[in-house]
Amino acid sequence: MGPGGPHLMKVHSWNNVEREPLTAGIARQVIHSGRMTTARIFMKEGAVVARHSHENEQMSHVLEGRLRFEFDSGDVVVQAGEVLEIPSNEPHRVVALEDSAAMDVFAPSRQDWISGDDAYLRTPRGES
Repeated sequence: MGPGGPHLMKVHSWNNVEREPLTAGIARQVIHSGRMTTARIFMKEGAVVARHSHENEQMSHVLEGRLRFEFDSGDVVVQAGEVLEIPSNEPHRVVALEDSAAMDVFAPSRQDWISGDDAYLRTPRGES
């Protein structure tokens, strides 16, 4: 066991994390640690996350359904059981091709989400 022992570990339960509606078709649950953010994103078929970029590296694990990630270099469709790695500062837009759920992990922590500067997620149908 490392320094500090198990008392420094923290167990989170998704059952106790608020499910925050962002638009009619998108909701999320978020857990922040000191250096990472993990989120469960729920998207109804046709829902859109507007084009955006962030300094954070992102790993998007599609748990259910299919999502189309749109990049300047082309589109990538990711389905349940697949993980998409998105580098820092890579502009992207996301479209739910069917009802979907994804687990997104970001490093470092999403300071824009912590501070509430995430309007791109709250625009209906993800368009400005």
